Amino acid sequence: MKIKIASENSVILYFSNDISKETSLIVKNAYKILKSKNNKALIEIVPSYNSILVTYDIFIFDYMGIEKYLNDCLKNIKSEEERDENIINIINIDVYYGEEVGLDLQRISDITKISIDEIIKKHSSKIYDVYAMGFLPGFAFMASVDESISVSRLETPRKKIPKGSVAIANNQTAIYPKDSPGGWNIIGSTTFELFDKNLENLSPLTIESKIKFNPISKEEFISQGGILWVVLKL
Repeated sequence: MKIKIASENSVILYFSNDISKETSLIVKNAYKILKSKNNKALIEIVPSYNSILVTYDIFIFDYMGIEKYLNDCLKNIKSEEERDENIINIINIDVYYGEEVGLDLQRISDITKISIDEIIKKHSSKIYDVYAMGFLPGFAFMASVDESISVSRLETPRKKIPKGSVAIANNQTAIYPKDSPGGWNIIGSTTFELFDKNLENLSPLTIESKIKFNPISKEEFISQGGILWVVLKL
């Protein structure tokens, strides 16, 4: 672990130069340890793919003090995953993968030479880890997508991606928590709410979450309040 100054009252903890399952587990475990300390001098703890940003109270810690504190807290950090099924936070999310909402399903099929049905099966058969939160409140970067359906971002981003769009970009998948521009490949839609201002993290998803996508029919999607949209044109 390396600690570097980020600003006058924050540091970044780097655990690796790589983005991987092992690194993600180390970040998650370090984050849980620091949060469990409930140290009021740590104003904000923000995890990412391979690092954690820690903002601290400069009236309690100077740089040398925060460096020692963090090293002491995390000296035995390991890349071990919680195995207790009663503790693992698996969140099931219903997704309608129809072409009315899966704007790029056919495009992915053309690129990969894999049928749309098989793309849906491959995407929904895995349990995904949340590697990082960001871009928008509630936007969770999840991995890893099956290599056979891993496709790069669109060369020209769309001006508007509808809220609830389920998407793929390279080996990651995500859900757009609100209408926004975006360049990810859209494969479906969900009515699952990703932003909640009443929650501490502003979202039911955290880096400790595991996500399972469950395919549902058009009728189920509509009954949940889902909306079918016309393919967007730029």
